[in-house]
Amino acid sequence: MTLEAVGLSPAEEAVYRVLVTEARVPADYVARRTGLSRPTVDPALAGLVSQGLASRTDEPPFGFWATPPDVALAPRLKRHADELEVARNEAASLLDAYRATLRNQDTPQVIELVTGGESLRQHLQRIQSASRSEMLWFCNPQSEALPAGSNEAKFEALSRGVCFRVLYETAYFEDEGAVDNVSRAVRAGEMGRAVPHVPLPLAIADRSIAVCPLVPGGPHGNPGPPTAAVIRDGSLLSALTALFERYWEDATPLSIDGSGSATDIHTAPQSPSALDRRLLSLLLAGLGDETIAAQTGLSRRTVQRHVQRMMQLTGAATRMQLAWEAAHRDWL
Repeated sequence: MTLEAVGLSPAEEAVYRVLVTEARVPADYVARRTGLSRPTVDPALAGLVSQGLASRTDEPPFGFWATPPDVALAPRLKRHADELEVARNEAASLLDAYRATLRNQDTPQVIELVTGGESLRQHLQRIQSASRSEMLWFCNPQSEALPAGSNEAKFEALSRGVCFRVLYETAYFEDEGAVDNVSRAVRAGEMGRAVPHVPLPLAIADRSIAVCPLVPGGPHGNPGPPTAAVIRDGSLLSALTALFERYWEDATPLSIDGSGSATDIHTAPQSPSALDRRLLSLLLAGLGDETIAAQTGLSRRTVQRHVQRMMQLTGAATRMQLAWEAAHRDWL
């Protein structure tokens, strides 16, 4: 979890995290807390002040304090949300342009239509098997062509060194066994992140070929056979890749390697257990206590007890503060 997405440098982020836990402190104190040198801390403090994320006393010796995160960060987050909306609209416009060009003779050379669930699954398996360096995925529960746990081509590609980056919609983890399936993939080398919603199911191989639906699927989508486009090169593929990268920047990293168990609660009191880290990752991914409990086989009360324990370890009064502290302590 990082604030680079809202324009802060690593040094500015480290300094800001200290300021939000203090009332008013001098630069020397900030340097000691962050472990950074004064030549690094001073410009970071100046940058935070100039951006409105911090204030300082008018006369030396200068003391610094943080602007409340909701006031300082909300406008920046809104700008990023607006940028995402522009990207979604651009992708929709490009899809409209695609449909308009289906009548052109040369279209089949760039775009191929795939109809039917089995044909779609075969194409997805094929592009994974042929991938050489990278696979990008948007995953949601309603219209996943390859059911959870059935995508063995992914693990074969991972074993060959193909980099998998997967964005999971939060609702994906509500399905039975979803966390275990993702844990297996993470252990095999997949990099997973979570977002509240993905704009569409999507798979991109080596940035040269993509598979995406042309109509919504799932229980509220098209009742007929699924229809997807296999896209090779061109501006549409570039736009879809850019859309993935934009969502990836703002997504929450997953740390659910499956190593945690209920016995981990007896870990030393000053550090999080493996189970604590797993629960924290799911919590930051947006899952509620009941969903986390169902996915991990714990009771809701046990989940809440672990969260309270982590809040006590960090001195956090709220779950939002727990997220800040967990990131600062490299718990994720």
